[in-house]
Amino acid sequence: MAKQTRGKSNSCSGKTVRRARHAATAADNQVIDIKRFSQRKNPSRIPACHNHLVQARNQAQGHYLAAIKTHQLTFGLGPAGTGKTFCATAMAVEAFERREVARIIFTRPAIEAGEHLGFLPGKLQDKLEPWFSIFRGYLTDMLGRGVVDCALKNGRIVFEPLAFMRGKTFDDAFVLMDEAQNCTRLQLKMFLTRIGENSRVVINGDTRQSDLGSGSGLADAAGRLSGLDGVYIHEFETADIVRSDLVRTITARYETG
Repeated sequence: MAKQTRGKSNSCSGKTVRRARHAATAADNQVIDIKRFSQRKNPSRIPACHNHLVQARNQAQGHYLAAIKTHQLTFGLGPAGTGKTFCATAMAVEAFERREVARIIFTRPAIEAGEHLGFLPGKLQDKLEPWFSIFRGYLTDMLGRGVVDCALKNGRIVFEPLAFMRGKTFDDAFVLMDEAQNCTRLQLKMFLTRIGENSRVVINGDTRQSDLGSGSGLADAAGRLSGLDGVYIHEFETADIVRSDLVRTITARYETG
């Protein structure tokens, strides 16, 4: 949990956050110094994958985490429940806490529900919430709600659909793309050419569960970039699923036809 001090809240704006503070909760009057926060380790809420220094729950996660640490671009391919999203988020938080990056950026194609963002009610953040709630939940568990809200307000943590990425550059950032199996080849190319200086990028997805029917850009990108310096392709198997034994069994049944 974040370290908390009482006093006046300072502005969180500017590229370098020196004394960024924001109210932790509406119920109390405490404020959080985002520069000095640290995580309280709560085993009942935080899976073993993140314990400040991220810990793998199996060998596959260990290889995946090591790849993220040592490569600028990592692909995490494989079935749901293997911990791809959680572990990548935990690594992003660790890099953010250590000041290795200035921002965390989450993105994904928003097509699963068959609706366009503009058709959903509310402001832009309300429209984005259904697609990014999983990231918000993980971040809140790891950092605390006050830190997450302050970082969102001041652009230190960014939730942005893939459609808004064109023309941008990822500098000094940890970028995580989820559900990448729903990207076209041209969308993945556009995203990959955003990678700038001092950035780390993780792209996750299951090539067997694309909602595009055919022509998913994830398998195409992984195939094209395999073997390049700074790029690592990690493939999870059904046996690597950690969500539950039942999910592992269900996935195995579907894979057998």
